[in-house]
Amino acid sequence: MLHTLKPAPGSKKKRKRVARGISAGGGMTAGRGTKGQHSRTGKGQRFGFEGGQMPLLRRQPKLGGFTHPRRVHYEILNLDILEEKLPAGTYDVSALRRALVARTQRPLKILAGTTLTKKFDLSVNAASKGAKAAVLKAGGSLQIVKL
Repeated sequence: MLHTLKPAPGSKKKRKRVARGISAGGGMTAGRGTKGQHSRTGKGQRFGFEGGQMPLLRRQPKLGGFTHPRRVHYEILNLDILEEKLPAGTYDVSALRRALVARTQRPLKILAGTTLTKKFDLSVNAASKGAKAAVLKAGGSLQIVKL
């Protein structure tokens, strides 16, 4: 019956009543030690207090910068590297990675650095205006593939 239910033996324990006399076992200093900040009443510090050290919130710069959460970090590839290391031909991002010209898994962006003499047909994620002009001037083509 419900009225006969009792907690298991030893599961319920009375709390220790401190500061109720010496004979109670928690008298005099009531477990707070003898002296110091933590033994006094009203001892709590405000949020963020670090014991007199300059708090974290005040150590931060007053005006932080701004980092765009969806910024795309490209791997940069200059045209002079293509000129040096690859024969003329058609290349996409995976072909450039296989040729070890592009080394990371980031999206690939072509930048102008020199004039091209070889004809490249490139398919990459981004390119600068100068790179587009240089590839087209050399007789090649440049296609932008969105991520």
